[in-house]
Amino acid sequence: MFVAFLLLMVAVPVDAFEDELLERLTGDWVMRGTIAGQEIVHDLQVEWILAHHYLQISEIARERDADGNPAYEALVLIGQDEATGSYACLWLDITGGEGLTNGVIGVAQRDGDAIPFVFDTGDATAIHNTFSYDRAVDRWRWRIDNVRDGEPRRFADVTLRRE
Repeated sequence: MFVAFLLLMVAVPVDAFEDELLERLTGDWVMRGTIAGQEIVHDLQVEWILAHHYLQISEIARERDADGNPAYEALVLIGQDEATGSYACLWLDITGGEGLTNGVIGVAQRDGDAIPFVFDTGDATAIHNTFSYDRAVDRWRWRIDNVRDGEPRRFADVTLRRE
């Protein structure tokens, strides 16, 4: 029965995720700005994967730790709920291995050229990560606020540029 279900899933094509705003995020970027009070420079590669159903962001810091490894790495996947139009974001990084087990998925509704993801981390806390696109200069800005009891505290303010 399970095999028949899998074959049915393979046989039924699903439309690709088409999004003109996220399409503008594809390509290679250099991220510069401040994260946790530190100036950073990260390289990003952004591409559609899995038959254009998810946008994948691969982020790696140019900064190195004491062992010579990147100080930060992340793999970010963005998808969309076709019925509601809302975005979903899974953020996996080297700050801990709970990304697949803690159930925190960021959700957002597009607001013009901004995608304000909210990751509800429980206990009256959340992470707000807003991706904003500036069409005039082909740049993205990401602002991340840690929110506790409704009070935001800026964690990151970075700009993505093609270099």
